[in-house]
Amino acid sequence: MADVEATLDAAGLKNPHVREYVRYYAELTGADRIEVVSAADDSRLIQEALAAGELSDAGEGLYYSRSYHKDTARSEERTVVATSDPKDKGQYNNWKPSSEMKPLLEDKMRGASAGKTMYVIPYLMAPPGNALAPWAAGVELTDARTVVLHMIRMSRVGVEFVENLEDPNQFVRAVHVTGDLENLGQGTPDDQRWFVTVADERTILHYGSSYGGNALLGKIAHGLRQAAYDGWASKKFLGEQYMLIGIHDKETGKDYHICGGFPSASGKTNLAMMLAPDALGDRYHVSFYGDDIAWLWVNEENGKLYGMNPEYGVFGVAKDTNELTNPTALHSVDPGTQAIFTNIAYNPDTKQVWWEGRTPQPPADIAGWLDWKGNPISERSEDEKDLPWAHPNSRFTTTLDNVPNIAKDYNAAAGVPIDAIIFGGRTRDREPLIRAIHDLAEGVYDGLTLGAEATSAAEGKEGVLRYDPMSNRPFMAYGEGDYAQHYLDIVGAASEQPIFAHVNWFQRDPQDGHYLWPGYRENLRPLLWLLQLKNGEVKGQETPVGIIPTKEELNLEGVDITPEDLETILSIDIDRWKQEMDYREEHLKQFENLPEAIWEAHRRVAAALDEQA
Repeated sequence: MADVEATLDAAGLKNPHVREYVRYYAELTGADRIEVVSAADDSRLIQEALAAGELSDAGEGLYYSRSYHKDTARSEERTVVATSDPKDKGQYNNWKPSSEMKPLLEDKMRGASAGKTMYVIPYLMAPPGNALAPWAAGVELTDARTVVLHMIRMSRVGVEFVENLEDPNQFVRAVHVTGDLENLGQGTPDDQRWFVTVADERTILHYGSSYGGNALLGKIAHGLRQAAYDGWASKKFLGEQYMLIGIHDKETGKDYHICGGFPSASGKTNLAMMLAPDALGDRYHVSFYGDDIAWLWVNEENGKLYGMNPEYGVFGVAKDTNELTNPTALHSVDPGTQAIFTNIAYNPDTKQVWWEGRTPQPPADIAGWLDWKGNPISERSEDEKDLPWAHPNSRFTTTLDNVPNIAKDYNAAAGVPIDAIIFGGRTRDREPLIRAIHDLAEGVYDGLTLGAEATSAAEGKEGVLRYDPMSNRPFMAYGEGDYAQHYLDIVGAASEQPIFAHVNWFQRDPQDGHYLWPGYRENLRPLLWLLQLKNGEVKGQETPVGIIPTKEELNLEGVDITPEDLETILSIDIDRWKQEMDYREEHLKQFENLPEAIWEAHRRVAAALDEQA
């Protein structure tokens, strides 16, 4: 172990608890050597990865990587929250006892990094000096150089983040061991992969993947799953899968901040990175803070609810990202940004990349193009010619500084005050464009019953939602009833309550299927109405499920929408809603210890619908 000690000394890593942790897993995994990394090592590591074939050149300051073809997404069924207390078991958190999972993972990791380098990544999931920084420090150990490069883009990386801790032992211990990817039985009864957060020990053990959320342990495992548990255990904060944006009114000089949760394929990233529509651009500027995670807490000095994005970068879905849907995202991966693309189509001759939706049609000249598996497009058979070029979950990784409309204060220690919390799911009917909710319990109730229709066709239940409470379903770290109470407690302690709202950009005409609302940049308009409602500048129209805008209140300058479509998206289908309430009741019955305030909110909404009917 003398070489390990010398390496840690040379890196200036003096924290005795970090050193003990590194020594333990270096010996357990059998890694050949140890390397402590910081953000300053990025250029060198990129060159090493290019030389080793782990990255490919994708143009000036851009890089491409390809993961194993069975290792392309998070695996919810193999993801576990483990603690020593069975009461932490929830409906969705795949709880298992830590006494079972820790030995199992350590056994799988034993000797599994032989012949490899163990990279030591000290990181911080918070702006430095933030009130929640005590829960933000971590050290990831990984045997994959590409994971280091992604972590440098997604978190603040450097020894200084674990050297000056108020409690030197208060950091997340995160261990990632790739494993033999070709022999792990992915998706079979003999699947060897496990992704475990031992929440009450603040330890993360992931084995059997090199992909994204399975390997970048500061991101989802710490930033969401561990943070959710830490926030509850400390009674200090909420760790949520929320986007966070700022809206600046140039006319009044006021700034507003909105965060919110959206299930997959419900428009979260496009909303987070949107620009103001041309007709409103002279007055409003939209700033990007984050598209995936927000930590929320009450500022002890002024009593207001504050939020911040703990991440330092964007791990965005490439599919359908283009100049219309998300120009901000597209330009965050411009040449020179040092962005990394994963599992898209790549042409090693021209250094170009492409994904479905990047342009209306794929490149006409297919010479040299490789699909996401590395197979030549030109050699596809007739049966294969229509297969995707890029994986549907292909990604880009870039730092927040590369986002064109990044908020100037995104890295400020103070965070930002939260004016509104919104939820949005993809539904073809029932949900209007926006409905506002003033009552805290009803707002939390709405978040707990959030869902999207993404899986309805597969389930054969047309119009039935896959519920995704607060969009946090895959990241629940403890029981949903306790979660609801903690949410009520944190937000309820704020001296000024944020306004809640539910949005839906995806209503469709039942006859021809066209979208009733143009979406994208126009989505700023209902959010402006929401802020006006909070300020008392508009009144809206009361419905049993919240307040919706009148046609006169919604700024529609420059919007191409028919009067009939506008009427539909600004109205409530009472019969359809009454059907939904039955589904919601069954959904909520799954959760133990659900606060009575949530049930009261459910009954109030149901009674109001009955009265309206």
